[in-house]
Amino acid sequence: MLLRRSVILRTGLCLKLRQLPNSDCPLSYLLPIHHIACNSPAASKSYMTSVSEEQPTKRQKMYQKPKIIGTHNGTFHCDEALAVFLLRQTTAYQDAGLKRSRDPAVLGTCDIVVDVGAVYDEGKQLFDHHQRGFTEVFGHGFSTKLSSAGLIYKHFGKEIIAHKAQLALNDEKVTILWLKMYREFIEAIDAIDNGIPQYPNDIAAKYKSRTDLSSRVGWLNPAWNESVASDIVDAQFSKASQLTGEEFMGRLGYYADAWLPARSLVVAALSQRKDVDNSAKILLFEQFAPWKEHLFELESEEGIAEESQPVYVIYPDETAGNWRIQAVPVSPESFESRKALPEAWRGFRDDELSRISGVPGGIFVHASGFIGGNHTKEGAFTMAKLALRIV
Repeated sequence: MLLRRSVILRTGLCLKLRQLPNSDCPLSYLLPIHHIACNSPAASKSYMTSVSEEQPTKRQKMYQKPKIIGTHNGTFHCDEALAVFLLRQTTAYQDAGLKRSRDPAVLGTCDIVVDVGAVYDEGKQLFDHHQRGFTEVFGHGFSTKLSSAGLIYKHFGKEIIAHKAQLALNDEKVTILWLKMYREFIEAIDAIDNGIPQYPNDIAAKYKSRTDLSSRVGWLNPAWNESVASDIVDAQFSKASQLTGEEFMGRLGYYADAWLPARSLVVAALSQRKDVDNSAKILLFEQFAPWKEHLFELESEEGIAEESQPVYVIYPDETAGNWRIQAVPVSPESFESRKALPEAWRGFRDDELSRISGVPGGIFVHASGFIGGNHTKEGAFTMAKLALRIV
């Protein structure tokens, strides 16, 4: 009955009871918590100040307005589906909502707009490519006109790659991956959306391909005799954006985790080739790695003259435990070699090959001379040295 018609106030670490009108309770009681007397004005002021300092921060986080990405409604394409996904991988737009509309008033409420609006202005976060006079390209030797995917990738791609690969933004590897992903993944999307043919129009295609990413996104649009209600189309757009994003991230993961480490091995092999053999014509890998593409790119980047380029590559067979000697082709896609293995060895196997070549441990030499095998690294290396001297 003592607390009837009284108000309980918390100040600092204590409870203070104040008498209400017409109460028969004493004017006040102090109930210390944990036996700490804290009814001093300083303690109360300190507690209330800490509370007042925390409240705005919590309120700001609770009521922070989410950012909005804008794009057009209706039929969707691969470029804006990917552009929206990429934006959501950035710090600025990772939790952004989406508005699909062609209404300028609606798009004007968005924080960033892609593939609609007829304006390209990075400062205003407007990224359309349909307007007359638009000629933006990726640069770095690429000449394909950009779509909204290429625009967003050009401006935000390095941030996305650095985060995914856990690298510093200014790391050289980020730039290497940025250019690689554009060449291998983004450029085709740009070209298809802009109607740029892959080869001259006077060459007839021998077959149709409808399994590329742009085609698969296109198939997610409702058919002509299905509902085109906005909620249905928007749901399909979400599927399309997720599809493009999964493929982008999968490809980026491969290039970051497998392709790039292989490049490092080729860089090392190129720099050490004179230690392997004075001719500098033999590359040696102590473990198997895809080397061909990297070799041609690095030769071009480093300006290695033709007379100094390697002609044979030695590496372990990744499954059989043997060693391979492979002739470097004249180009990445060519079947012609810079210097094929000797004609006298071609098509022979095992003991007969060892007898003809004079190198123990022979396994085979392909009929075209582009590759051969030996049971040991020393045997493969000896085959390479002999092949260099045989005209």
